[in-house]
Amino acid sequence: MAEISGKSDMAETLLDARGLKCPLPILRAHKALKHVAIGGALRVLSTDPLSLSDFADFCREAGAELVESRQEGSTYNILVRRLI
Repeated sequence: MAEISGKSDMAETLLDARGLKCPLPILRAHKALKHVAIGGALRVLSTDPLSLSDFADFCREAGAELVESRQEGSTYNILVRRLI
């Protein structure tokens, strides 16, 4: 199950989407990004193998910047900055 954590005084929100299959990590990120301030960041942890390419496409469509995406073992660590 995905978890969102973060404090209002932090510039980065964490979405733990590990264990979710496509398209759920993207859908949860889309919902979570609405609660991130413009200029703020959403870090997504996912185990879905399509995450790296899916999030690149998602950022182009969602008005966000893909700041970082990397694989750490079986987890994909993705950092998205909200632009609009």
